[in-house]
Amino acid sequence: MTDALKRLSDEGVAIWLDDLSRKRITSGNLAELIDQQHVVGVTTNPTIFQKAISGGDGYDLQVSDLAARKVTVEEAIRMITTADVRDAADILRPVFDATDGQDGRVSIEVDPRLAHNTKATVAEAKQLAWLVDRPNTLIKIPATQGGLPAITEVIGLGISVNVTLIFSLERYRAVMDAYLSGLEKAKERGLDLSKIHSVASFFVSRVDTEIDRRIDEMGTDEAKALRGKAGVANARLAYQAYEEVFSSDRWNVLENAGANKQRPLWASTGVKDPAYKDTMYVEELVAPNTVNTMPEATLEATDDHGEIRGDAVTGTYAEARADLDALEKIGISYDEVVQVLEDEGVEKFETSWNDLLKSTQAELERLAPSEG
Repeated sequence: MTDALKRLSDEGVAIWLDDLSRKRITSGNLAELIDQQHVVGVTTNPTIFQKAISGGDGYDLQVSDLAARKVTVEEAIRMITTADVRDAADILRPVFDATDGQDGRVSIEVDPRLAHNTKATVAEAKQLAWLVDRPNTLIKIPATQGGLPAITEVIGLGISVNVTLIFSLERYRAVMDAYLSGLEKAKERGLDLSKIHSVASFFVSRVDTEIDRRIDEMGTDEAKALRGKAGVANARLAYQAYEEVFSSDRWNVLENAGANKQRPLWASTGVKDPAYKDTMYVEELVAPNTVNTMPEATLEATDDHGEIRGDAVTGTYAEARADLDALEKIGISYDEVVQVLEDEGVEKFETSWNDLLKSTQAELERLAPSEG
């Protein structure tokens, strides 16, 4: 055991767990992680719920009741997932109260099949906020072109948002702009800005996976020297953009009205390539006022052998820019890579959602009461 997680927390990094299941809630494991491993938030996505629901009997009682009522599979999923999020939010409520609403948060995602439909995304976000009915919920909205105006609208209604699937610096700036526009709408409506929170989930490891694949296809020494550099460089430049936007005149007006900064959240921080240290995306992205959402394996690895050396981001921007420029010079297009990743990200969550529909339907049929 090291004290790496405490040091990480002391550096201003909020540690969130990228996982949730009913077993984790009912066994006391989530409460234990909060108590012993500095976990102050939880993120979920369709993949996480699909694994949870198909991986054990923890949902049998609720699914049996839902089957008896002959609910649709979509309604069953919403009842199951919002119940887990509500219970996790209750466990995290003391953290929420102690941090004045900044942490103690649980995220739940809008149906990813709506990712390009602004109006449906807004309607779904309102419905989820109403269903969970906890102040420490974040509604996850993807940072697609259709998602950006939905983010503005939902923030403008006073609903806190976790913007997900951000890969590019240009899109990240558009996300921050959407957040500020939403705050301006909320201010016009007379809402209390201090109650509105948001994080922007900037994906890290998937960038390296895609770029490293292209590097390996090239096979040159010049290309190989750039392996494993893009994900961290991209995230560091995102933090530079965050610092710029949240020190602007436009932001200062909102801050004076009580608004909270939209924190960068490092997502996809599990290391996929065994050639890299398994805590790389934690250690290399330590910066004040950030969130790192970790799969449990990354949390445990950081706790066991993480080396937290203080702020690893501020002042690294020239080097980060040079790393991305070097990739362009060898023929790897940044714009193409980030577009591929966004398209794949939406597609993967849609696939997981469809798998979730199938496995939940199978559970409803298995547990349906016999007629008579």
